[in-house]
Amino acid sequence: MDQIWDTDAPEPASVPMPMSSELRPRVGCGAFIQRADGHLLLVLRGRAPEQGHWGLPGGKVDWMETVEHAVVREVQEETGLHVQLRGVLCIVSYFEPELTPQQHWVAPVYVAAIRGSEHAERREPEAIADIGWFALDALPKPLTTSTLQALQHLPPTAAAG
Repeated sequence: MDQIWDTDAPEPASVPMPMSSELRPRVGCGAFIQRADGHLLLVLRGRAPEQGHWGLPGGKVDWMETVEHAVVREVQEETGLHVQLRGVLCIVSYFEPELTPQQHWVAPVYVAAIRGSEHAERREPEAIADIGWFALDALPKPLTTSTLQALQHLPPTAAAG
């Protein structure tokens, strides 16, 4: 059986849980979408955090929204693509202590299949500077933290192309 948790991963510094909801973990989501030729869809972030980094389409889960609905909604809002979720690739967890206020994100990343046209377009120019399809062995840099984590969870056959 594959190891699910990295038990050797360092524990984050012990910090008391803040009372402000602004400083509690946030829930995001992402979609790992490949065309029939295996190319991966990435969006170039046009604003902070990680402005200028390439990442998977996705975003924040809205209040009282399922994560699955949020993934499908975010992909359509950002790219115009209609997708069907195939399953969870991984759950990324990352910390942004350099931001004010500090941020802690937890985000499931789903494998998603395109329903219909594979034509993706940049639908949120205020948030997305560019969009593109890339071979897994020729991904642009820099990549977002969550994208780097998601790529580590690909089966070896997928990563090899």
